[in-house]
Amino acid sequence: MIITPKTLARAPTTKMLTYSLVIGLLLNLAPWPASLPAPDVVAALLVVWNIRTPSRIGLGVAWLLGIVMDVHQGVLLGQHALAYSVLSYGAISLHRRLEGFDRKGQAVHVLGLFVISTLVVTIVRLSAESVTPNWQVMVSPLIQTLVWLAADGLILSLLSRKASPRRIVNNKPNKPSRQG
Repeated sequence: MIITPKTLARAPTTKMLTYSLVIGLLLNLAPWPASLPAPDVVAALLVVWNIRTPSRIGLGVAWLLGIVMDVHQGVLLGQHALAYSVLSYGAISLHRRLEGFDRKGQAVHVLGLFVISTLVVTIVRLSAESVTPNWQVMVSPLIQTLVWLAADGLILSLLSRKASPRRIVNNKPNKPSRQG
């Protein structure tokens, strides 16, 4: 089944967007073994949100998160910012097209976005630091696509659930007002 914004039970809240990006950032900042390629959860979440809600998360948020990642990793300032901005621009540009594909078709398109993003980072590193790419660069887009599939599935399952029929205001259930 193709899931479009029209088939979702509810729209994502600002809290949901913020919390997911903060959790993704914390996962990126966590120490990963150097022998394994670390998944870029922030990049996957940026693609998810820019495909599902292109007007909510944009290039500015992607750029800021990229700067945070650059500072954390101690690399050339702006390389992740550029890669995240290119990634977000591609996701925003493809969001209408991707609605017509099933999950496998979407994953192929998203894999292309992650390949482009990885190429951007690799070209910047080659030109600025003369660092030659290793095997992890080749595997990185595949891992990113798998992380995107997991994150997209989780977010879609959360958005497909109906909101509870009881409204809660100020952490208390609504009570009928007494007039008298």
